[in-house]
Amino acid sequence: MTGEDHVVDRSGEPVFELRAVSHSYGRNKVIFDVNLSVFAGEVVGLVGDNGAGKSTLLKIFAGYQPPTAGTLRFLGQDVRFSSPAEARAVGIEAVYQDLAIVDQLSLWRNFFLGKEIFQALGPLKVLDRRRMRLEAEGAVAELGLTRIRSADQPVSTLSGGERQSIAITRAMHFGAKLLLLDEPTAALSVRETRNVLQSIGRARAHGLGVLYVDHNMSHVLPVADRIVLLELGRVTRVIDRGEVSVEELQDLVAASARRLQA
Repeated sequence: MTGEDHVVDRSGEPVFELRAVSHSYGRNKVIFDVNLSVFAGEVVGLVGDNGAGKSTLLKIFAGYQPPTAGTLRFLGQDVRFSSPAEARAVGIEAVYQDLAIVDQLSLWRNFFLGKEIFQALGPLKVLDRRRMRLEAEGAVAELGLTRIRSADQPVSTLSGGERQSIAITRAMHFGAKLLLLDEPTAALSVRETRNVLQSIGRARAHGLGVLYVDHNMSHVLPVADRIVLLELGRVTRVIDRGEVSVEELQDLVAASARRLQA
């Protein structure tokens, strides 16, 4: 799902917005006055060479570290997160390459990890296994991942692409407003990459804002509504859909890398 006909409504408040955000590690300034917004139903690709500041910006979005200057706004309100848990509590979900899942647990147990549903059994509360299994199976069925036979199978039997797709679907299921993706297609096959990109398209159609960090321009460009090019902690260009080809975007990033090495 490339979303070529998708139109983003930017007339209201962004889901998340950085205003003149800077960040320093001690005396080392790594982010310089960045302005960046993600709207509901929009995929924003964040690209740049190694050392451009992508990981630091992602950590600011996810609540791992507050900026040293500037303002964060979530759904039109100023916010300041002191932990990732605070960011998740308002609807910001991050999906990283090394997913926080437990291989030995079943798919449905991982799907509801930290979000378990309980039912009353006399004076006790016990896991509502049937409801969680059914909800997980329904969510997975929408993905069309034919290799997944049952929500009871261990997560260790799933491929990297299947895990990424399920993580994205999990975020939608639990009402996330903003999805942060850190190279979700790294080391995946062509088929798995296609499934993950389709899951990103479904998240956008579901109304989520998506910030997508990737080194592979042929993956991020087809699904992104805008591309933000970062160089040495500064936004050097914002590219709308259709403005550049994959080759032209690769050339822009390569030129940035050459300047870093000069």
